[in-house]
Amino acid sequence: MSHDHQSGAVLSVGDRDAELSKNLSDGLDEVNFPATGTTAADQTGLSVKAVDGEGRLIGGLTGWTWGGLLGIDMLWIREDSRRDGWGGKLLLAAEEEARRRGCDRACVSSFTFQAPGFYQRHGYRETGRTLGIPGGAEDVHMFKEFGPDGEAR
Repeated sequence: MSHDHQSGAVLSVGDRDAELSKNLSDGLDEVNFPATGTTAADQTGLSVKAVDGEGRLIGGLTGWTWGGLLGIDMLWIREDSRRDGWGGKLLLAAEEEARRRGCDRACVSSFTFQAPGFYQRHGYRETGRTLGIPGGAEDVHMFKEFGPDGEAR
């Protein structure tokens, strides 16, 4: 912890801080909403889940929609179901819901050891990379525009 003796301000470092995250988000919203012509009502979480006949999780996708954009945070499929097309089914369902919400594009990042090829096969194109995370891997950033029929433009 460091102190600014003139102002009495304190700087501290720690683990995740839910209250700080909310305060930062609220502060950014004060800038972002007027700049983009959006409101809090335009920010919505999104999830797609698949379960098997016994109710066990096959896989899922989480993300968000805001300002016409679908942002994909996580997509995971149980290892014994990865060859059954569930990734594509989850992605398609998320894109369909995003279009229903008025979105016309999507973004996602995937480490080089994960599934950038999967997203590229589904019409996403690489827009950049963050190098060296983790270690020698790279984080591949991808983007897709939805055509009127839902296909990539």
